[in-house]
Amino acid sequence: MQKTIFKITKMDCPSEENLIRMKLDEISSIANLDFDIPNRKLTVFHSGKIDQIEQSILELNLDGKKLYTEKTEQTEFKENANQKKLLWSVLAINFAFFIIEMTTGMLSKSMGLVADSLDMLADSFVYGISLFAVGGTLVKKKRIAKLAGYFQITLAVIGFVEVLRRFFGAEKLPDFSTMIIVSIFALIANGICLYLLQKSNSKEEAHMKASMIFTSNDVIINLGVIAAGLLVNWLNSNKPDLIIGTIVFALVIQGAIRILKLGK
Repeated sequence: MQKTIFKITKMDCPSEENLIRMKLDEISSIANLDFDIPNRKLTVFHSGKIDQIEQSILELNLDGKKLYTEKTEQTEFKENANQKKLLWSVLAINFAFFIIEMTTGMLSKSMGLVADSLDMLADSFVYGISLFAVGGTLVKKKRIAKLAGYFQITLAVIGFVEVLRRFFGAEKLPDFSTMIIVSIFALIANGICLYLLQKSNSKEEAHMKASMIFTSNDVIINLGVIAAGLLVNWLNSNKPDLIIGTIVFALVIQGAIRILKLGK
C-alpha cells in the first residue's frame, strides 16, 4: 500500500470534496481518500502507480499538484456510518435555502439572492449525485452529472439575461433589507453544512469548522450579497445587486462545468 499527498488549492469546501470523490470513484486501485479541506490537502491510499489518479485530479482544474508518494503500513480505514445521513441533512439544508432565496429574490427583485439560490442548488446537485448514485453504475452516475450540469448552466444563462435586462432598463430598487436578512440566514446555514460535513469525516477535526467557514466560497458569496444590499441602500442604485448577481452566476457556471467533466 502507498499513500500520495496532493495539494489542491481550489478545494475550499465540501462540494469540491464530493466532486473529487466522484471523479476518483472509477479507479479500482484506490483504497481510501482522506480529505483535509482547511489545509487544501488530499491523501490517497492506493496500490500500483499514481499516474491515472494524478491525471484524474488534474482534469478537474482545481489546481491539484502531487507533493509526494510514500509507502504505508495502513490497510484498515475507519468508515463513518452516519455519512449518508449527514449528506442527506446538508442536501436538505441547501435545497431549502435554494427555494427560500429564489422566492425572496424574486419578490424583492434582488438578482444577488437569485444567483445565491442557484449556488445553493449547485451544492444540492453535488450532494444529490453522491447519494443517488450510491450503488449504481458509473454510467448512471455520469448521466446524472450531465443532467445536473446542463440544468445549472441553463438557469445561470437565464440569470445573465435578466441581469442585462435590468441593467439597461428602468427597474425598481431591490429590497435591501430582505437581501441582508436572508443572506445572514444563508450564511448560518452554510456554516451548519460545513460543520456537519467536517464532522462526518473526523470528530477530531470539528474544531476546524471556523477556518472552513471563513475560507468557503459560499460564505464569501453570502457576505457579498450582504455588502451589495448595504450599497443598494447607500447609493440608491440597483447596480451593486446586479454586479454581485453577475459574479455569482459566473461562479455557478464554473461549478457546472466541473460537474459536466464528471459526465465525460
